[in-house]
Amino acid sequence: MMSVLALEVPYWGQSLLRVLGGIVAVLLPAGTIVYVFLFKMMSFMQSRLGPMEAGPYGSLQLVAEVGKWLQKEDIIPERADPRIFKMAPIVVLASTFLLVAVVPFGPDAWFTNFEVGIFYALAVSSLSVLGILMAGWASANKYSLLGGLRAAGQLIAYELPMVLAVIGVVIQAETMNLQKIVVAQNSGEIFGFSGLGNPYVLTQFVGFIIFMIAIQAELTQAPFDMPIAESELVSGYMTEYSGFRFLMFFIGEFATAGVFAMITSVLFLGGWGVPFAWFGWSDIDSVANWMNLVGPLIMFTKMMLIVFIIMWVRFSSPRFREDQLQRFAWKVLIPVSLGNIAITSIFKVVM
Repeated sequence: MMSVLALEVPYWGQSLLRVLGGIVAVLLPAGTIVYVFLFKMMSFMQSRLGPMEAGPYGSLQLVAEVGKWLQKEDIIPERADPRIFKMAPIVVLASTFLLVAVVPFGPDAWFTNFEVGIFYALAVSSLSVLGILMAGWASANKYSLLGGLRAAGQLIAYELPMVLAVIGVVIQAETMNLQKIVVAQNSGEIFGFSGLGNPYVLTQFVGFIIFMIAIQAELTQAPFDMPIAESELVSGYMTEYSGFRFLMFFIGEFATAGVFAMITSVLFLGGWGVPFAWFGWSDIDSVANWMNLVGPLIMFTKMMLIVFIIMWVRFSSPRFREDQLQRFAWKVLIPVSLGNIAITSIFKVVM
């Protein structure tokens, strides 16, 4: 990552840049998602203007909301377990920062380049379940506990099809390194045509659909929002939270949506890259250095496209019942994803 601008940076400087870069990579997409989709897109779909007073076109509304939350009293229920109650939002938000660590943003713009990056990402993504369970149990509230238990059951059910959907990509790319998966798509070709590369959204379209449904459930967005279910559970596992601890849950929700969208773009849309044939590149070593600056912008654009789909479904879909949600995961998504793995394996051997 430190060769982005061809500068020699000491180790302490590299560590500081990685920390600052991670904060920007998590918080900037989260703020953009909240303003563009939660404030404006939902308002447009409901034939209203949304926030307009704080800044031009309401662009500073999120700043005002953050200021409001920071000023609110941090209330801890009398019968709650205070230590676990305080730790829960930290665990949820920390899982998002750990998740972004393996996302590549350019040929040399990355935080860590794990050979088993996708394995790490899938493992770390499940940490948020622990934070939600901690919040539900420690709140000493029946609504919070029910929300936490719903979240645990839902995330366990939908993590399996998400993992199975990724296996098809791993089989085709022959690697679990996210950077190499990006290169495989952009340097590949389809039936001898290299003008589009080989984005796996075309060859792994079934896996892409399953992965998108699974992350919708992982994010507890409608129609999979039973852990929150305002009409049933008040605010689910967040019912007893206020002030900056509620703010951490709020940031974690939309920041995780942004990071999951980045991982989706890496796995299925070519990540930070464009087809290498456009510029005569053959491999990652021949990619021009300016892609370290343009790559994050390409990644951000693809991320916003994925988040648009997630939010569009959220704003226009009714909630599933709990039995429908579990049946859909175990009886539909898992068998279809297993079939996708089988077909991908056969084509990989034959071709």
